[in-house]
Amino acid sequence: MNACVVIFRERVTDPAEPALCPGSARPARAGHEVTPRVGQGAIESLEGAPFHGVLIHRFPSVADARAWYESRSPACQAALPHRPAGADYRVFVVEGADDIQVR
Repeated sequence: MNACVVIFRERVTDPAEPALCPGSARPARAGHEVTPRVGQGAIESLEGAPFHGVLIHRFPSVADARAWYESRSPACQAALPHRPAGADYRVFVVEGADDIQVR
């Protein structure tokens, strides 16, 4: 069963921080079977508090998603300190479904 890693940016605290590591996303995906599904597009909040961004990456399985997250490539290592310095995030993995059925 596929899985998605969701990176949810709740609040920006220092907008200059993410600018310190441009171009780190693509190298961080190298060597992993990952399909970016959502990437910082325009957001229209329909319920709840507004937020600042969301990334969703699809993987073949939860194990593949965890392997990517835990690999900490050099690109990811370089970018990692700037993420919490510039914003509040939640990152989680969720099992997906090839055919979603209403329950």
